[in-house]
Amino acid sequence: MTRPPAGGPVIQVFGREDSAETRAALRFFKERRLAIQLIDLRRKPIAAGELRRFVERLGPETVADTTGRAWTEAGLGYLRMTAEELGARLLADQRLLRLPLVRVGNGVAAGRDEGAWRTLLANAKGND
Repeated sequence: MTRPPAGGPVIQVFGREDSAETRAALRFFKERRLAIQLIDLRRKPIAAGELRRFVERLGPETVADTTGRAWTEAGLGYLRMTAEELGARLLADQRLLRLPLVRVGNGVAAGRDEGAWRTLLANAKGND
């Protein structure tokens, strides 16, 4: 983790080092010379409370990687689940998450979405 600039936001990126999407997020924030904290989900799973924050703010459909291999292998493409059931499934099997999950202050984003990342940074600067 790099040190945050005086008063600057710390960006938390939840992902895997071997994920192209996670590397893209890291590169995006490094290019802007921001402090980044990578939480590698292969080494340390995301805390239940942290994952709930993403699910509550974005919705479980946004946080779930419905096109990923883990989703297909689990046979979830044919199931109809309520938001609560999908949220519980994401907590139980974190391979189903759309990575990276990015948190800047109170703002969150899921997946490779530079527009959302820019919005998170603008909102964080506005709250300083």
